Amino acid sequence: MDLLEYLETIITPERRQRFIEVLQNRTKHFTVAVEDVYQLHNTSAVMRSCEVFGVQELHVIEERFSKRIDKQIAMGAQKWVDIFKHQDSMSCMEALREKGYRIIATTPHNDSVLLEDFDISTPAAIFFGTEKTGLSEQVMKHADGYLKIPMVGFTESLNISVSAAIILQNLTERLRRSAIKWQLTEEEMLEKRLDWTRKSIKDIDFIEKRFFEAQQKG
Repeated sequence: MDLLEYLETIITPERRQRFIEVLQNRTKHFTVAVEDVYQLHNTSAVMRSCEVFGVQELHVIEERFSKRIDKQIAMGAQKWVDIFKHQDSMSCMEALREKGYRIIATTPHNDSVLLEDFDISTPAAIFFGTEKTGLSEQVMKHADGYLKIPMVGFTESLNISVSAAIILQNLTERLRRSAIKWQLTEEEMLEKRLDWTRKSIKDIDFIEKRFFEAQQKG
């Protein structure tokens, strides 16, 4: 990783160390998928929760509503979280299953497992639905399991961004206390260090061009 070593001489040692520290708490053991969330700020807020609690990847299904990330709500999280867009829920579920994830639907109904009883031992993709109607029938039908937050009031549902924050905080905290191998691989950490370092440098294209030209000259 000669390029990474070179680029890290441009950023401050403190920033380099911060990247390393943050990456040690990043995970792909859990990932999040949001399905057709109409209110843009909710998708952005979920992304922010992913970043805060160390979930590296977010999947956005945009079958009905075309989206852009609300940068103000995301508070820069889009720089640090990997976002994957899918045209429909089925293709998203198939792609995640190919990566070894269980599909877990969040819903207050069905035979949902309570959050504190959820099995964290195997990788899971946590699906969140629209504010009004929840997850689609397709996701509910094909999910491998169901998850709910315990509630004792009259209201039976929470805003998606609040639900995501509660669930991710619980699952990632339990994960870090466990003996499960939840961290990124060394290769994945190096890839993200390079990615984040590149995003931290102005005129990166020019700087990289100059680096590769110098490499060719020997």
